Parts: sequence; C-alpha cells; structure tokens
Amino acid sequence: MARGKIQMKRIENATSRQATFSKRRNGLMKKAFELSVLCDAEVAVIIFSQRGRLYEFSSSKYVSNTSFTSSMQKTIERYHQYAKEDTGKKASMEQYMLHLKHEAADMSRKIELLEASKRKFLGQGLESCSVDELQEISVQLERSLSTIRVKKDQLFKEQIEQLKAKYGEKGMPWQSTSSVQPKEARIHSLSSGSTDVETELFIGLPEMRC
Repeated sequence: MARGKIQMKRIENATSRQATFSKRRNGLMKKAFELSVLCDAEVAVIIFSQRGRLYEFSSSKYVSNTSFTSSMQKTIERYHQYAKEDTGKKASMEQYMLHLKHEAADMSRKIELLEASKRKFLGQGLESCSVDELQEISVQLERSLSTIRVKKDQLFKEQIEQLKAKYGEKGMPWQSTSSVQPKEARIHSLSSGSTDVETELFIGLPEMRC
C-alpha cells in the first residue's frame, strides 16, 4: 500500500507531534552521520525541541584530557570565521563597486565637458556663451593655429635639409640641365633657323611663251 503524502503543516495533536519529532530527529541525526562518513564532510546539527531541550550532532573531533570528545564548538567557531570573512569580502566588494560607480560618474561628466568644448571649438552651441567665453575660445584657437604653423614650418625646413643632404652639389632635380632641349625650344629654333623662301605674287593673265 502506497504511503500517502503528508501535508506540511503543524501537527495539532501533542502526542502525535512528539512522536513525529522523536522519529524524524533520530532520522536526521542518522543522515548527518552518514553524510559525514561517506563524503568526509564536516557536519553539525543543532535541534531545540518545543520544550527547549537541546539535541546536537557534530562530526568534528578534538583531543581533550587524552580522550576524543565531540566538539560542536569547533564547527561553530569555523562557521563564525567563515561568516566573518564572507561578510568582509562582501563589504570590500560593495566598497569597490561604489568606487567604480563614482569613477564612472566622474568620467561621464568629464566626457560631457570635453564634448561641449569640442562643439564650441567647431563653432557649434555658441548661443549660450558670453563675450568673455567667446574671447577665451578665440584666444585658444589662435594659440593652437600658431603652434600648427610653427610645426609646419619646422617640417618644411627638415624636408629641405634632407633634400640638400641627398643631392649635395648636384643641385635639386628641378634645377638640373639637360642636353635635350624642350619641345618648345626646338620648335622655335627650327622656325628661326629655317631657309627663307622667296615668293612672288602675280596678278593677271599668264604670259604666253613663244
């Protein structure tokens, strides 16, 4: 015959409640012992009955007065130590996360300021700027433009020096002469040095030769 499902609620009958407590308490202690032996786990069970009577089981042992005594206190101390460390880790993690949130907020504000400054340098969003702010932006742009011009001149000078060092006394490629005259020069020479051809224009009937 199949066992019926027990409804999880308080047993109203005191006698049945006490019998069930004793039976299930013993079963719980047995399972705790089996778990500690089979899995080599440290197990501790603390039970207070309805009348306040204590029942306990601990798998940990320690030597006291040359005899092995069950030690619930050892397991409890280990639990407190673990709980303390775990609480400290959680607190440290919370502080670290809070610090990251503050840094993210500061970074977001800095990015917004940089974006606003960039738009102003590009000539955008100037409606809310005062005369002093516009003057400051103008000065900064002039300073930046001056720095760019100085850098550009420096690069030009360096390139010229490199070309001089490369070609030396031969001169620059665009300054070298060639034995071949340009096409325009040859055309001019041919046109100026060509033989003069005399032409005579005669108007009238051709002469009849005898």
